[in-house]
Parts: sequence; structure tokens; C-alpha cells
Amino acid sequence: MSARVRAPQLRGRGWLNTGGRELGPDDLRGRIVLLDFWTFCCINCLHVLDELRPLEEKYADVLVVIGVHSPKFAHEKDPDALAAAVERYGVHHPVLDDPELDMWQQYAAKAWPTLAVVDPEGYVVATMAGEGHAEGLSRLIDDLIATHEAKGTLRRGDGPYVPPAEPETALRFPGKAVVLDSGNLLVSDSARHSLVELAPDGETPVRRIGSGVRGRADGTAGTATFSEPQGLCLLPAHAAEVAGYDLVVADTVNHLLRGVKLATGEVVTVAGTGRQWRSTADDHAHDALSVDLSSPWDLAWYDGRVVIAMAGIHQLWWFDPIRRTAGMYAGTTVEALRDGPLAEAWMAQPSGLSVSADGARLWVADSETSAVRYVQDGVLGTAVGQGLFDFGHVDGPAERALLQHPLGVCALPDGSVLIADTYNGAVRRFDPDTGQVSTVADGLAEPSDLVLTAGGDVLVVESAAHRLTRLAPGALSAAGAVTVDGPRHKLERKPTDVVAGEVTLDVVFTPAPGQKLDDTYGPSTRLEVSASPPELLLEGAGTTTYLSRRLVINGAVERGVLQVTAQAATCDADVEHAACHLTRQDWGVPVRVTDDGAARVPLVLRGLDA
Repeated sequence: MSARVRAPQLRGRGWLNTGGRELGPDDLRGRIVLLDFWTFCCINCLHVLDELRPLEEKYADVLVVIGVHSPKFAHEKDPDALAAAVERYGVHHPVLDDPELDMWQQYAAKAWPTLAVVDPEGYVVATMAGEGHAEGLSRLIDDLIATHEAKGTLRRGDGPYVPPAEPETALRFPGKAVVLDSGNLLVSDSARHSLVELAPDGETPVRRIGSGVRGRADGTAGTATFSEPQGLCLLPAHAAEVAGYDLVVADTVNHLLRGVKLATGEVVTVAGTGRQWRSTADDHAHDALSVDLSSPWDLAWYDGRVVIAMAGIHQLWWFDPIRRTAGMYAGTTVEALRDGPLAEAWMAQPSGLSVSADGARLWVADSETSAVRYVQDGVLGTAVGQGLFDFGHVDGPAERALLQHPLGVCALPDGSVLIADTYNGAVRRFDPDTGQVSTVADGLAEPSDLVLTAGGDVLVVESAAHRLTRLAPGALSAAGAVTVDGPRHKLERKPTDVVAGEVTLDVVFTPAPGQKLDDTYGPSTRLEVSASPPELLLEGAGTTTYLSRRLVINGAVERGVLQVTAQAATCDADVEHAACHLTRQDWGVPVRVTDDGAARVPLVLRGLDA
């Protein structure tokens, strides 16, 4: 029997959602505590927030969920930015601000997100990384309730969550916007789960589409519901006439696309099942209403279809509103930066799209690589950006310029592109003709999108300021731009030392309590391995159905990254109507080739370590 580990006491810079109180051991004793180590830039962390909502409701009198905010980007260390994110994403539990990752280190977290379960006596009983743990957590909580009720160590009652004051603004964390034919603006009012039509001044409300309550119901403008909608795409007239609606909405947290008839405000579901995608990549066309999606974040009409920035799985997808089909367009689901043919390229949380004036190029804000990418002639390229862990505010030649988690792009008639450089609070401009990046506006509150009006004005969706802001006249001219040589950030991940030659990659998977591996629909496990640079691997790249792989490491390559994707299919054990589950995780493992390095690389596939 392994020794029990006492949970370290929670300490940080401050607490949110507690009414200003610090939570200590006495506040948590006798309760089951679920610690969620998250960072608000991370789409996987946002998925976990949604997975935890039903658990918080079901076990409200015994379970205390605490978010431990463990930032990646410099902007995420700002306490005001964290407070805004807690409201933006509807976090209804206490949050500990851990800007220096002290708690992250004490609880031995190694990935975003990581979950840790503490029993009513204050001992860590399980840790797990990644998404998809709701079912296993529910079973574990049931077991803990039974055990500690019998021991008399369980305390029921209200938790320590204290809701903040309700804000009063016309918009609340708007995400994206489009200009309507009338000159009015339509904005996704994300935190109020609706769309708002504004007059051309960008301030005066005209109407609201959606009830404002989180949900996924179709219906009239007043009864339909969304869940944190983001991207908006107006269909061309011919497509709208056949489809029967004018506008497509990325209903992000519902994992759906919704269609809107602008004349009436009626909302219909046009793509997605509402389930989060946890499958395997393919190049087939699927019935749009039968396919699972994953956090669609933005939309654009390109190449005769709606292209979807599928932030949740690091890809672009397409949706055909006339044929009512959908499928994958670019990316492999590996989270990284790699250019090349669309089917082989790597992306990381694409969140903004815009089409060039001539229709030839699709610009992409690839937020987690702090990059601006583009699609043209069947290839994905990079205009600005260097990788997952390189970011900052640096202008000048594109090859050395840095952004910080951009969420939006806007193609201009002259061929250049504006960038909503979200975590730098700036609007940047990249000019392909000169290869230069400049700053045209700063001091903004998390800009998330930009729109160009028929009159040539540029409006910025200033999300954390809850408004649309008009760029000053002349900001886009050469005289209006400035060159910033600001901070450079590079998160260094400690590499794993490996030997040249044969190395065994082992992915350890432990099914959640009450589940077993399931091969009903084919092999229960799958492992995909590649490398950056590709020369790092002499042998072992590719896809197999085993979670162990023999690799041959190239001794002539000093450093690189192993890109590993593993998945396992499970189902409930010994249950008459068993539910099936698919667990999937991606890793980018930095390696250094040394004479005394390891001959084995072990990874844990979201396993439950009891």
C-alpha cells in the first residue's frame, strides 16, 4: 500500500469568487476538493471548465472546486486580466491566483490542464491531466462520499463560492463582429450568450438575437439560446437563398454552428451534434448535423465554403451550407507550428480568420503559437510567429517580430493584414510587400477582432472593455504606425535527455474507475509519432495501434521535439447499457540527444493516478 500524501496548503497572490476571503484548511476540511490547474489562454482548460459544471451542480453540498490559475503568457499574470477571464468564461467557483506557479510545482503539475482530487481528510487521492475525466471523477466522488460518510469525516453544506456583483454594460466580452449590408454591425456578445445588432456608430443597440441565457435551443430571436458564441460569417446571396439563412454563427461552447435568418432573427442548428470531437482525423465529407465539432472559434467564406477555425483540435474545417456537409480542411490535430500542405500542417488553437480582397489568401490568427498564418494554393504558411513558446511585442522584419496570443485578423484592400494582438493589447499590421510588422494602436483591452466598414473605417472589438472602438484616422498610414521593440519571452521547457539509437516510447494508460478498454469498433488504442525536425527520427514515425513504439534517434541531431498523439477507447464495465468514451492527448516532448541519455520515454495518457 502506497503512503498517503498530504495536500499542500493553498497559497497565492489572491483569491477570486470568495468575497475577498482567503480559503484555509478549516474552510475545506470535511469536503471533497477538486483542484483545477488551468490558464485562461488554453482551449483544453476551457473545455474542462465546461466538463466540471455538471459535477459542481450534482455534488454542490460535498464538492468544492477550486481553480488554481497557472499562467503561460505574460499577460495572464495580470490580476485584472485574470478577474476578467473568470467572469468571461462563467467560472462559478473560487479561483486562486498563482502567478509564479508555486502551487503548480507543489502539486507536481506538468500540463495544462491538470486536476487533483483531495479527500475530506486532506490527502491527495488522484491526479490527472487533460480533458475527458468527468465520468471517472463522478465515480471517484461517489466512492469518496460513501467512504467518508461511513467514517464520519464528510461535511455537507454550502461551499465557499461568493458570486461577484453583476456588471452593467451594453456588451459583455464581445468576441467577433461583422458589418451587415445595412451598415449596422452584428456582434457576438459572448459572455451574455447572444448576438447584438448595433447601429453604424458601433454603440447604439438595435436588437438582440438570443435570450441571453446559456443554452442550445433553436427558435425565435427572443427564445433561442447560445453558449459563448464567437465567429460570425455572412453567406453570399446565392448560398443564403439555397440554405434558407443569411448568417452562420460559431456557437463555441456548444460545439455547434448555428444559422440565423436576419429578417426575423430565427436561429437554427446547421452543423454539429453538440458533442465535442474526440475521434480520428479523416478527409471525408460528413453530414453536417451528424459530425462532432470542437470549439469552433471563427468563420470565413473562402474557397466556395465556410471555413471554420476549429480551436479545440488545432485545425481548420469546412462547412458547405448548400450540400449540408462538413469535414476537415487543414491540420492534423497536432498542436504546434509547421508549414506545408494543408493535410500535413500543424496549428495551435486557430482563433481568427479573414480573406484577402482578391479572395486568394485566407489569413489565420493561430493564437497559441502567437502567429499569423495563411492558406493559399493548398499550402499553409507562416507570416509572423516562431512557435508555441516564443512571444512578445516586437516590430520590424517579420522573421524576428513577435506577437502575444492574437485572436483576430482583418485583411485590408492593399494586401496587408491587421492583427488583433490580444495579449499585447494592440493592433499590429503586417505588410507582405515589405515584410514588416508595425504597431498601429496600443493600450487596448484584449482586442479580439477587427472589422473594416464600407467607408474604410476600422472598428476594434475591444473585448475586455466591453465595446467596439474606432481606430483613429491616419492610424493605418505609414506616419501613423510605430515600431515597438518590446519584451521578448521564451518559455523554456526542460528537455528529456535521450540516447542516439534505439529508444522505447511507452504511453501508459489506466482506464478511469469503472471502465475497460473497448475494441468494439476496432483497435482500442492508437499512437501517432512524428518529430520536429523530421530528421530527429530515423525510424518510428507514423501511426500504429500499440501504445509502445521503438524509435531510432538520429545522433547527428542535437535537439528536437517528439510530437506524440495517443488515444484509447473505453466503455463502462459490467453495466447493462454501457457508455463509450474516447481519451486522447497530444504531447510535444523536447529532447536532447546525449551519450548518457535515457533509452525509454514514458508518457501518461490522461491516466488516473490513485
